[in-house]
Amino acid sequence: MDPTPLVDLSPALRLLGLAAGLALLPLALWWWRHRHEGSRARRLALTALTLFLTFDLVVFGAFTRLTDSGLGCPDWPGCYGEASPWAAQAQIAAAESAQPTGPVTARKAWIEMIHRYLAMTVGALILVLAAWGWRVRRDLPFGRGWLAATLAWVVVQGLFGKYTVTLKLYPAIVTAHLLGGLILLALLVMQVERYRGRPLQLPVAACHLLAGAAALLVLQVALGGWVSTNYAVLACRGFPSCNGQWWPDGMDFGHGFTLLRHLGRSGEGGFLPAEALVAIPWTHRLVAVAAAGALLALAMAVWRAGHGRPAGVLAGLVALQVATGAANVVLHWPLAAALLHTAGAAGLVWCVVALAARATLPTTATASSAPLPARMPHPAPQ
Repeated sequence: MDPTPLVDLSPALRLLGLAAGLALLPLALWWWRHRHEGSRARRLALTALTLFLTFDLVVFGAFTRLTDSGLGCPDWPGCYGEASPWAAQAQIAAAESAQPTGPVTARKAWIEMIHRYLAMTVGALILVLAAWGWRVRRDLPFGRGWLAATLAWVVVQGLFGKYTVTLKLYPAIVTAHLLGGLILLALLVMQVERYRGRPLQLPVAACHLLAGAAALLVLQVALGGWVSTNYAVLACRGFPSCNGQWWPDGMDFGHGFTLLRHLGRSGEGGFLPAEALVAIPWTHRLVAVAAAGALLALAMAVWRAGHGRPAGVLAGLVALQVATGAANVVLHWPLAAALLHTAGAAGLVWCVVALAARATLPTTATASSAPLPARMPHPAPQ
C-alpha cells in the first residue's frame, strides 16, 4: 500500500488554477475596453478596475461576517480540502445535519468561498500590475515601492484570512483583516490618483486638518471593526443615549478592549462581562462625534478652497455614516444598514486618501503627469 502523503497540495493547486481563471474575466473586459489606448492609460484602467473590485471585496467581507459565514468552510484555503462547496457537499451536509443553524451550512459555505474567490481574483490582478509596472518602471508616476508594498500586503491579507478561519473568528485577527482590506484600498487609491495627476491646491491649515481627520478616521474604523467582530452593536440600546443613559453605569473598558482573547471570552478565559460589551460601542460613538466633526470641518475647508465636488462627496459620506450607524441601533442591526455602514467607511477612506494624494501632487503639470481618464466608477472626489 502506498503511504499517505503528509502534505496534499492538490486542493491549493486547484484553487490557484481557479483564481487564474477567475482573473481572466476582468482582464478580458479590461483589455477589450482599453485595447486601443496607450500603455499608461491601460495601466491606469487596470489599477482602477482592481481598486473597484477591492472595494467590492471589503463590502462582501462585511456581508460574510454579518451573515455568520466566516466559518462556513472551517478549513483554509479550500472547503473541506476541496476547491469548491460542490465537491464538499457530503461533508457540508453532514455538518449541517448535526447543527442545522451553523456554523457550517451550504449557503454559508458558498458565501465564504465566494469571498475567497473574489480575494484571489484581486490578488491575481495585483500580481499582474506589479509585474507589468516593474517591467515599465521608468514610466511609472510613482516609485516601484508602491507596487511591492501592494503585492506584499495582499500576502498579509491572505494570512489574516487564514487565521480568521483557523483561530475561529479571533476578534483581533478579524479586526486586523478588516483594516488590512482598507489599507489595500488606500494603496490602490494612491496609485490611481498618481496616474491621473490631478493636483488639488489646499491651504496649509486645510492640509493639517486633513492629517488630523485621517488619524481620527483610522481610529474610528478600527473601533467600528472591534464593535462588529465582538457582535456588540446592540449592547447599547437606543440612540443617541445608551440603554437610557448618557454615560452607562459600570462600563468595563479593561475587558472590552483586551485584544488577546477569544470571541466572547475575557483575557482570563471566562465569559466576557456584559459591561465590557457596553463599553465597546459607547467608545465607538464617542469617537464618532470627534471624527464626524473633523471630517465635516475638512469638507468645509475643501469647499472654501474652491473644490465643491470633493467637499460635497466627503460631507455626503459623513451623513451616510451617521444615518446608517443610527439605523443599526434603532432598527436592531439590519443587514442592509450594516452593509451600507461598511461601504460608507470604505468610501470615506477612499475619499480622504484621494484628497491626500491629490494635495501632495505638484501643481505644475508636466507631460509625464498629465491626467488620464478612467472609466471605472468610484466614490472618490473628482
